[in-house]
Amino acid sequence: MNSHNEKIIKKINLALNDILPYLQADNGGIELVEYSNHKIKIRFTGTCKTCDMQYHTFKAAIEETIKNKVPEVSEIEIVS
Repeated sequence: MNSHNEKIIKKINLALNDILPYLQADNGGIELVEYSNHKIKIRFTGTCKTCDMQYHTFKAAIEETIKNKVPEVSEIEIVS
């Protein structure tokens, strides 16, 4: 992995860490699975895996935060 990708991955993880306390309050979490070609894959963990509000949380908090803090990311996919 090149240093440019490493810098972007670090920025992604910092953005996810900003969101994490809110998810952890409900015994949930999120993790970065993969970054490649300006696209990331993320996975919900804990209670977030089965939460009915998962899509809304993704759209309102996660997608917005990542795209604001890491403009290099153009696409975000949720994987299980």
